[in-house]
Amino acid sequence: MKKIIFTEKAPAPIGPYNQAVLSGNTLYASGQIAINPESGELVTDNINDETTQVMKNIAAILEAANMTFENVVKSTIFIMDMNNFGAINAVYGSYFNEKTAPARETVQVACLPKNVNVEISIIAVQ
Repeated sequence: MKKIIFTEKAPAPIGPYNQAVLSGNTLYASGQIAINPESGELVTDNINDETTQVMKNIAAILEAANMTFENVVKSTIFIMDMNNFGAINAVYGSYFNEKTAPARETVQVACLPKNVNVEISIIAVQ
């Protein structure tokens, strides 16, 4: 049995998918990019602001599922340029307790939706 998770505090899907799906006690969140949900505009002024917006979008989805970053067990970070890894990692890391941080992989890709620099997806468990 699955429950669709949706919040207006995160960007609406731009295709045939949902922000997140809760199956049992496991939340599968779609990859988030730096769309400001209030304005619908991309936040790409700099990599720190872009990554912060991505993490805010993830936080909103977690909140809609009655979870926090402490519930995240796995994340995947897709980046356009590995040279941005340090800055992305610093922002990302500020949302987690290092001792309980989730498993993760980071991969450089050729292109991301709307030509953004970073996309992050997560799996969380209640």
